[in-house]
Amino acid sequence: MPGEKILLVDDDQSLLRVTEKQLVNAEYRVTPVASTSAALERFSEEDFDLVVTDVQMPEMDGLELLAELKRRDPAVAVVVLTAFGSVERAVKAMRTGAADFLEKPYRREALLLAVEKGLRLRALLTENVRLQVELMDRFSFDEIVGGSEAMRDLFAMLGRVAKSDVSVLIRGESGTGKELIARAVHYRGPRAKKPFVAVNCAAIPDTLIESDLFGHTRGAFTGAVADRPGRFVEADGGTLFLDEIGELRTDVQAKLLRVLQDGEVRPLGGTKSLSVDVRLVTATNRDVETAMEEGTFRQDLYYRVAVVVLALPPLRDRADDIPLLARHFLVKKGAADLRMEPDFLEGLRTNPWPGNVRELENVIDRALVLRQHEDRLTAADLPPRPPTSRSAEDPLGIVIPDEGLSLAAVEKSLIEQALEKAGGNRSRAARLLGITRQTLLYRLEKHGLK
Repeated sequence: MPGEKILLVDDDQSLLRVTEKQLVNAEYRVTPVASTSAALERFSEEDFDLVVTDVQMPEMDGLELLAELKRRDPAVAVVVLTAFGSVERAVKAMRTGAADFLEKPYRREALLLAVEKGLRLRALLTENVRLQVELMDRFSFDEIVGGSEAMRDLFAMLGRVAKSDVSVLIRGESGTGKELIARAVHYRGPRAKKPFVAVNCAAIPDTLIESDLFGHTRGAFTGAVADRPGRFVEADGGTLFLDEIGELRTDVQAKLLRVLQDGEVRPLGGTKSLSVDVRLVTATNRDVETAMEEGTFRQDLYYRVAVVVLALPPLRDRADDIPLLARHFLVKKGAADLRMEPDFLEGLRTNPWPGNVRELENVIDRALVLRQHEDRLTAADLPPRPPTSRSAEDPLGIVIPDEGLSLAAVEKSLIEQALEKAGGNRSRAARLLGITRQTLLYRLEKHGLK
């Protein structure tokens, strides 16, 4: 591939001139340097398609130079030349990432073949990264990435829903990317130039949630030293995203329903209502149907917020998307050229991912910081999995005896354990059980627990 730029490194001036001439005669553009320090300096100033380097040099040997070049640019192709050939040295060079290894003296034809091989390897690496990025563009919706059938169906529905103005309920486990979906609905829709306001209902104390959503006037309660508009007014004309809507108290749910029906919001302590025009997008990781049966989530509110329901599948149910997501995170973090070895990808695929996509991104972050090789990720870069003696089919280790057992007694026992572990704090106990505080209160009453 004549015309490609080659950095040639050799401290032997006569051999440097001979090799340079051979490469120039083959129509390559050659930059000759006689030291590794000069090589690193030129490499930082210019883009080279290939590096040809001697091994035995005073400042830094060629294999150390190879490792440093690969650290700076994992896609660079390097051909190693040496007068002191050995099987061990050749193996080390190839493991460090050399495209080829030649023992001096070598024939001109062998040199040119090695150069061509290196350039082809670089072209393949570059094309591979380009195709992976192109694949991400093809199978993504804003920052949401996925090529599985479930995600393609979701993207198709998103495209249609975003153009409308209906209320949307997003369902999915924690870490699946519900807020990304909400943002996609907003920024692909007619309100894109208006505010997008996100509220995590689970993160706001019960005593403050009403004020946070609807606002308050000065003096409405202790600590209300000034008027505050509230999230509905902040989102006027745009989209209000209520994450974990299942955590709202039922009395707040009733007020939320009134706002949605009337298009007006009255701040706490206020005497006048304010008109608001808001598209509502909500999300939950709770079992809404059970919550409605238990009376902790209003049916009329559900039908108001769930005009369209978007279900996000957990990561374990779309394992084919994991390599695509991993590549997406590498590109996002400026490591697009980093290679993921098959054992690394297999380790990702077989992980159960209880934390879903958020957990996967954290694992990629860790691997980037602690990786053992500058140019690639291997299974050794994955965090150890926590030991468990429980199977996926029997996550609690409960075995039903032949005589049977009482489901109510098991539930009561688990609630008592959660309360004890939480020191009597009901909100914390509810989180331990994966239910809302309102659901826990209902079940406390059901089992006669105080």
